[in-house]
Amino acid sequence: MSVLLELSMFPTNKEESKSEYVSQVIALIRESGFEYQLTAMATLIETNTIDEALTLTSKCYSILEELGCNRVFSTLKMDIRKGHNNRLKGKINSIEKHIGEVSK
Repeated sequence: MSVLLELSMFPTNKEESKSEYVSQVIALIRESGFEYQLTAMATLIETNTIDEALTLTSKCYSILEELGCNRVFSTLKMDIRKGHNNRLKGKINSIEKHIGEVSK
């Protein structure tokens, strides 16, 4: 099974720039060992199970809570597919077969 999770999470009760807080969330994701891709608006993560995706999400929230964030905004989207893996890279490769390189 492959679970692609699109996660965006940041505090709303802190200053205008959120990078100080978001960087701590990204560090936790990086250390999780799951494949991930940081984008300007969200982070894409591939896990093997729904439980792994939700546990990681909970840990991300805990990091912000430890940093004194009293209000956190999150969006989560999941694409769950049995019998497949490596979809984080595979989906991009599939498009590139049709039109060439899409990311620089």
